Amino acid sequence: MGAGIVANRRRLLADLTPLRTSPAFRRLWAGTTLSSVGAAMTAFAVMLQVYDLTGSSLAVGAIGVAQMVPTLAVGLLCGPVVDAIDRRKLVLITSTCLALVSAALTAQAYAGLDLLWLLYALVAVQASLAAVDRPARNTFVPSLLPPGQLAAGLALNRASFQVMMTAGPALAGLVTAAPHLGLRACYLADTISFAAALYGIARLPAMRPSGGTARPGPRAIAEGLGFIRRSQVIGGAFLADLAATVFALPVALFPAINAERFGGDPRTLGLFTTAIGVGGLVSAAFSGPVGHIVRQGRAMLVAVAIWGGAFAGFAVAPGLWLTLGLLAVAGAADAFTVVFRGAIVAAATPDRLRGRVMAADYVVGAGGGQLGDLEAGAVAAVTTPVISALAGGLATIAAALVIGLALPAFTRYRSEPDAAARDQRSPASAAAR
Repeated sequence: MGAGIVANRRRLLADLTPLRTSPAFRRLWAGTTLSSVGAAMTAFAVMLQVYDLTGSSLAVGAIGVAQMVPTLAVGLLCGPVVDAIDRRKLVLITSTCLALVSAALTAQAYAGLDLLWLLYALVAVQASLAAVDRPARNTFVPSLLPPGQLAAGLALNRASFQVMMTAGPALAGLVTAAPHLGLRACYLADTISFAAALYGIARLPAMRPSGGTARPGPRAIAEGLGFIRRSQVIGGAFLADLAATVFALPVALFPAINAERFGGDPRTLGLFTTAIGVGGLVSAAFSGPVGHIVRQGRAMLVAVAIWGGAFAGFAVAPGLWLTLGLLAVAGAADAFTVVFRGAIVAAATPDRLRGRVMAADYVVGAGGGQLGDLEAGAVAAVTTPVISALAGGLATIAAALVIGLALPAFTRYRSEPDAAARDQRSPASAAAR
C-alpha cells in the first residue's frame, strides 16, 4: 500500500524524465531558467528607472508600447528565417545580441546617463531580438525530446517561467534596496546570467529544419499562415489562447479594483500578481498527469474556461483571501493552457514549418495580453472595472464553448505519443543523446 501511495505521488508531481534522459535538454533548461531570472530583474529595473526619471505612470506604460510595436512587426517576419537556417546558430546570434543589449543597459546605469529615449530604444531593440530568439528557441524541445515526453518537457519549461515570475521581481527588489547595489546591479546580474544561457545553447547539436528549408520572403510567410488557416487544430489552439488573454486578463483593472475593494494598499496590489504566479508555479510542480492526457484540445478548452471563470469570480469576490485564491486558480489554469497549446502546436506542425508557426504563436501570446489590457480598460471606461472583469471572464467561458462547437477537429484532437509516424523531429534528437 505504501508503494502505491509513493507511485501516485510520483505520477502527480512534475515528470522529470526529460531532465534525466536528455543532457541537452537539461543544460538548455537550466541555462534558460537562470537567464530568465536575470531578464525579470532587468524588466523590474527598466520600469523603476523610467519611473524614477519621470514620476509618470504613463511613461512607464510607454515601455509596453516600445516592446509591442517591434514584437508585432518582427514576429511574423522572422518565421521564414527560423525555417531557413540552423536554429541553434540563430539562437546563439540572437542571445549574444541580447546579452550586448543588457550590457548596454548596465553601462548606462553605471554611467548615470538617465536618458529616457535611450531606455526606450534599448527596450525596443531587446523586443525585436526576442521576437526572433523565442520562436527559434521554442523549436528546440520538439527536436530534443520524443513525442511521449513533449508535454512533460513543456511543463518543465512552464515551471521555469513561473520561477522567473516569482523569484525574478522579488530578487530584483532585494538587490535594488541593498546598500551600494541599486537597480544597476539588476542590469549587471542579467548580463552575467547570459553566460548560463549561451552555454546551454552552445552544447546543443545542429538544429537544421528537416523536410527542406524555406527561402525567406512573402511566399514563405504566406505558406506558414496558410497552414495555420487550414488547420483546425492549430487555429483552435491560437483562438482559445486569444480568447483567454483578450477577454480575461484584466491586469489593467487591478489598481482600480484594489482601490475600490481594498483601499488601494500597494501591498495588496502586489499580492494580486503574486497569487497568479504562485498558482502557476504550484500547477507546474504538480503537472505529472498532464503528460497522460490524450484529448489535449478538449483539455485546453476546459483550462481556458476555468481561467475565465476564476477571473469572473475575482471580479465579485467579497474578501481578500477568496480574491487571491481565485487569482491562484487562474494562474494554475493558465499554466495548463500554455502547456497544452505548446504540445498541440509542436506535435501538429511539420518541422519545416515549425519556425513560422512558432513565430505566429509568439505573436499571439505577446499581443493577446496587450489587447486584453486595451479591451478591459475600454469596457471599464463605459461601465465599471468590476463589470469589465466579470464580463470578460464570462465572455471567455462562452468563447471556449463556441470554439469547441465551431472547430470539432480541435475538440476531438488526440495526442499520439507512441506513434512513430507523428515524430517529425530533426536528426538532432538522436545526436543529442
